Amino acid sequence: MSDQDFQILKDLPIRLEQSQCVSHKHELIICGGAGERACYSYHTLKNEYKLICEYPSNVKLSGHCVVKLVDNNKEDNNQITLLSFGSIYVGQYHHTLVMKYVSVWSNNIPDKSNELNNYNQWVPFTNKYNHPIIIGEDQGAFEGVRAVIGGSNNNLLFITYLKSNISVFDLNTFQFIKRIYLPIDYVGYPCFILNSENGQGQEMTKINKQNNQMLLFCKTTGLSIGYDEDNNIFTFNELPVCDNIALFRNYAYVCINDIILFFGGCGDGISKSVYKYSIREKMDDI
Repeated sequence: MSDQDFQILKDLPIRLEQSQCVSHKHELIICGGAGERACYSYHTLKNEYKLICEYPSNVKLSGHCVVKLVDNNKEDNNQITLLSFGSIYVGQYHHTLVMKYVSVWSNNIPDKSNELNNYNQWVPFTNKYNHPIIIGEDQGAFEGVRAVIGGSNNNLLFITYLKSNISVFDLNTFQFIKRIYLPIDYVGYPCFILNSENGQGQEMTKINKQNNQMLLFCKTTGLSIGYDEDNNIFTFNELPVCDNIALFRNYAYVCINDIILFFGGCGDGISKSVYKYSIREKMDDI
């Protein structure tokens, strides 16, 4: 793969490490990073950045996770809700925050002075009684945590984190309903995606109404993970991992149709390579 295969875009306004990114229409929403609280929107057509907000001053970020929540009843697709959570050390600096995001490129941003809106700023994740909910406060270290949204009502948060844990958190009841160990020795900063039958990696998969399918890659490990929602049972199947990418973790990744792209990563050194994985063919290539 040559330099001609890539287009050079405008540099980030600041240096970001271990940042989290969520797509929304023509935007990439970039949410903080290790030691950095600023959040930006990158407009893919304008090739420009705009500052959205900063995480609260008491939040320390390192290997956090940001996911886009699904509101089955919402008709306005111009607004999305982001969930950010994670911690640095065992029992320390846990945060669980939400942001109601309206595009900073729009001329119709609600007034932030209205406390009922709280748009484009991180606020505590709360239940209907306005009590703060901290995801994983009693689960140990959440550094390098990764999560996806699934369930028949898009209410289940599947979370994988150090050292080989996977948990299911119900976003309706605010309770963990399952926690087990993966059949591997270690997982940290993995690739963790939903495996959808229509090929869109960020949408929910159902082999039947109750069965969620996920894929996880970390160093030498490749797993296909199934979750039976009715019976609260996980199943696991091993997937092949090519020798080149098996040396690395902490890579960036994106799922496009049937293909997962892996960018960089660290292991014995820092990788400059890009790899692709075909979900249907279960094959890796450069």
